[in-house]
Amino acid sequence: MQKALIKLAYRQVINEQSRDVFEKNIFNASYNEFLLKSQTYNQDRKFRSFKEMATNDGRANSLHYKLSFPVLPFIELLHKKIPLLKDNAGKQILFEHWQFELVDSDIKKKNLHTVAVIYFTDTITVVDTLGEYMLLALGDQSENINDISETFVLKMQDGLSITKFQQLQEVMHE
Repeated sequence: MQKALIKLAYRQVINEQSRDVFEKNIFNASYNEFLLKSQTYNQDRKFRSFKEMATNDGRANSLHYKLSFPVLPFIELLHKKIPLLKDNAGKQILFEHWQFELVDSDIKKKNLHTVAVIYFTDTITVVDTLGEYMLLALGDQSENINDISETFVLKMQDGLSITKFQQLQEVMHE
């Protein structure tokens, strides 16, 4: 990959198998809210799963947004650090904003409840790539592309995506 400005997204899937305290809190808070809020889209209790509700009533897709409210206090405790995503030196990567996703759920089987939190970074400069590793610098370093910058190394991995990309032209100094 050539030098570029990017933004990253990291998708953390949370389900019954999640063992971390943070993930358990997100799991339980979002499931309890699902049971409460889904009643609006399932008044006759004909449907068990979120997907059935959303297929029957498109307004049920608002549950993605509505279920984010009870998890907000847990997200704030992260202090903008993406859980489970660290550079090669063990330092956590920071996020700028996040999004909540209800993957699916069931009103009778809590073990089928699955959600995801997607964390989005601010702008990062790609200095170079080394196989599956990216040499990165925080912020827009396009003005300093040929200068020494503080960098870190991040491995491409499951759940990590590049969501924005702008290739940079190298400035040659004589």
